[in-house]
Amino acid sequence: MNTVLKSLTAATLLLGSAHVLAASSVDLTVKGLITPSACTPTLSNGGAVDYGKISAKDLKVDQQTFLDSQTVQFTVTCDAATLMAMEAKDNREGSDANNDEMEFGLGLINGTEKLGGMELRLLNPVADSVPVATIGSYDGGVTWGTERNLMRNNLIAPAVAGVNTPIPVQLWTADLNVMPFIAKTSGLTLTNEVAIDGSVTLTVRYL
Repeated sequence: MNTVLKSLTAATLLLGSAHVLAASSVDLTVKGLITPSACTPTLSNGGAVDYGKISAKDLKVDQQTFLDSQTVQFTVTCDAATLMAMEAKDNREGSDANNDEMEFGLGLINGTEKLGGMELRLLNPVADSVPVATIGSYDGGVTWGTERNLMRNNLIAPAVAGVNTPIPVQLWTADLNVMPFIAKTSGLTLTNEVAIDGSVTLTVRYL
């Protein structure tokens, strides 16, 4: 009886040991695709939008002051027809006065006061000499829907009007409409000159 008991005990220990060993490792899988074509985004005027000097007296005390919208030419040129989208990164993250995903910040006053914000919108898009629509994705390109605003949390891609699927293009152009506002001045320190300091990086994302 002792011999049988010892054998069962040894078998139980071996089974337990095998279970521990099976749970002590994990696989890392690295995937991706290398695309033979490359795309280059450009903006007219070096991507600079200048509002010059604005008098603090012309700004509203108890509500936002919307500045005139300005437009720069947006162009993406690819080596060949390519499935891709644009992603926008706010280089002044945390300075948007409304804390709105649709808006990008214009910088801070004294490190804490949010100067304002701006929306960025792609208008009149054309792909390979044909008018197109723009669509947006908020889940990294898994699903798409009608959208023309570049936001802090989305991708924007060209598409056939009425079809929510990106299309491969070689040349994509649009008017990039910049629509900034200054926050109500009751919450801003404007005793000295303050720089409007918006900065957004546009990056091509291959789909």
